[in-house]
Amino acid sequence: MEILERLENVNFEKGNGLVPTIVQDHKTKEVLMLAYMNKESLKKTLEGDTTWFYSRSRNELWNKGATSGHFQYVKEIKIDCDNDTILILVEQVGAACHTGNKTCFYRDL
Repeated sequence: MEILERLENVNFEKGNGLVPTIVQDHKTKEVLMLAYMNKESLKKTLEGDTTWFYSRSRNELWNKGATSGHFQYVKEIKIDCDNDTILILVEQVGAACHTGNKTCFYRDL
């Protein structure tokens, strides 16, 4: 399937141009993080081999690992039944969380 065709399958309108994206370790299935993608960041992810996201606080695209070296190498991309949430299975290099933890979900509520 072509990249343009894949992008058209995602309902970006429902979230005002953004879709929540769950990132999961492709081997252990551990949830590493949740981020948001817009059409451009998903396109860059599909074109390359690492994850790109949209930062709501900085209002810009960011390539996970570009500053830390903790890249996420994409193994598989899935979409949910409503076409409004993405799941990316990755090979994580280093920590996924900006705090240095393996996953962003390391605290109990």
